[in-house]
Amino acid sequence: MSQRNSTAGGGRKPETRLAMVRRARRINRELAEVFDYAHPELDFRNPFELLVATVLSAQTTDLRVNRTTPALFAAYPDPASMAAAAPEKLEELIRPTGFFRNKAKSLLGLSAMLRDEFDGEVPGRLEDLVRLPGVGRKTAFVVLGNAFGVPGLTVDTHFGRLVRRWRLTEATDPDRVEAEIAEIIPKKEWTDWSHRVIFHGRRICHARKPACGACPITHLCPAYGEGETDPEKARKLLKYEMAGLPGQRLRPPENFPGPAAA
Repeated sequence: MSQRNSTAGGGRKPETRLAMVRRARRINRELAEVFDYAHPELDFRNPFELLVATVLSAQTTDLRVNRTTPALFAAYPDPASMAAAAPEKLEELIRPTGFFRNKAKSLLGLSAMLRDEFDGEVPGRLEDLVRLPGVGRKTAFVVLGNAFGVPGLTVDTHFGRLVRRWRLTEATDPDRVEAEIAEIIPKKEWTDWSHRVIFHGRRICHARKPACGACPITHLCPAYGEGETDPEKARKLLKYEMAGLPGQRLRPPENFPGPAAA
């Protein structure tokens, strides 16, 4: 990766790759202190539920998925039952998540494959997961990292936006972003790093108007000043528990500092 300019620390100066790697790892450490409770924001009880919820989460909020999946899993608790679902009934149950016809097609396909090729169990290998209909690397790494403890980088829109804003990569292709960040962050940290970056993007470092004045890592951010720098105004931009509001989970983990979503 080539050298990049950085404004971190004041002034614009060339940043070596070594300095960039050190800055990235310091961002990780400091976000770990801010978001020590960072976690997947989809409610799930087993790998199958996480897989289905992740597929449903495309182009919608995790909260909307969490409000949809209780009835879905009550009707179809396992791959065999979901594979046998009537498409129109499945579509109606997942309609609130949007793009419900395509998502239903993916759920029916992946459920049938799990039933027929994997004895009804979600596989714990990347090469198997990405064979499932509707499952790409991002979805696969969500499942591997949070259901099987296998480290993976979840390159969603928040993740890609922030690592570019931090000048850790210039890539826009998710696979390229994944490859470049994998060279920077230790593998054992990949899953937790993904959660921390996504939490920061959803709560503080927003796409259109980052809350720069309320950000805990401004001293490490070359993009400081792109958003609101006034502390009082910036605090009004904070979301979820940072603003004293619920997060996206109906069943948050015990250490979550805010209330559960209604």
